[in-house]
Parts: sequence; structure tokens; C-alpha cells
Amino acid sequence: MKNIALIGFMGTGKTAVGQRLAKKLERSFIETDTLIEQKAGKAIPDIFQQDGEISFREMEIGVIKDIARRENVVIACGGGVVLNKINIDRLRENGIIIYLTASPEVILKRVSSGGNQRPLLDVDNPALTIRELMEFREPFYQRAADITVDTSKLEINAVAEEIIIKLRENESFDFEK
Repeated sequence: MKNIALIGFMGTGKTAVGQRLAKKLERSFIETDTLIEQKAGKAIPDIFQQDGEISFREMEIGVIKDIARRENVVIACGGGVVLNKINIDRLRENGIIIYLTASPEVILKRVSSGGNQRPLLDVDNPALTIRELMEFREPFYQRAADITVDTSKLEINAVAEEIIIKLRENESFDFEK
């Protein structure tokens, strides 16, 4: 296995950690949400609003199919990628899946300060929604994960270093390009 796929709820650091990890390992970095936006020609909040979540998830399946075939890439997946088992099956074919976690409080703080629109949190009580979504998705994340790293109290660099240590301990991961 040569690819690294980062999964986890929004605000756990998949993009920031993925970029740092890719740089440290001298690999390309891919963010699925960015590819979906390029494919759709619009931002994710607009996709959700105009086309609906089902349309977004269909585009996500197509993007995962394309990028899972590549080699030596670090992939930051959207938070809901685990909702379709086909995505996980494809990512696992040539990659190791790393689940980034964080506490609901840390996630709320991160997504509130980030400035990015989060369609699923455009509600009256985002803290409650975060807890409910995390509780629902947790079994999917756990089932998909080869490695889990809690990012709640770690800086980006420390998370990347912890991932590298855990990858070295994993016999199925190939560091060679």
C-alpha cells in the first residue's frame, strides 16, 4: 500500500495535516472536496443547496474512484466519505486509512473560526448537530480505520509526526515510491 487516506469529521485537521504529511513524505496532496468543487464548477455549500447532498455524494464516489488509482498520494477525504462503503473499499485497494479524531468542543471551535461554510452546520444549534453527526458516523470511521490519531491537543506537525511513526509500525505500508 502506497497511498495515505485521511478520514474523519470536519475540523479534525485532514487538510492541514494532509498537506504537512505530503510535504514530509515527498508525496502529492489531494483534497477530495476541492476536486468535487472543480468538477461541479461551484462551491460545496452551493452543491448542497442547489443539487442536494445525494448529488454531492455521487460526485464524491466518482472522485474517490479516480484518485484511489493513483500512487504515492496523501488524500484528505471529506467528512462523509465513509458513508458509502464503496469509497472505503476503493481507498483501501492501494492505501492505508488514517482516522483523525477530535472532541466535539475542539471541532466546534475549529470550524467556527475557520471561515469556511459548512452546509451540515448551517443550523440553529451547531454543537448539537456536531455531536449527533459524530455519534452516527463513529462506527463508520472506526470500521474504515487502519490507524487512529486524536488531534484534539496536538499541533499539525505533531499529528503528522505521529502518523509517520504509526505508519512505520504498520507492516503493510510501503514508504518506497
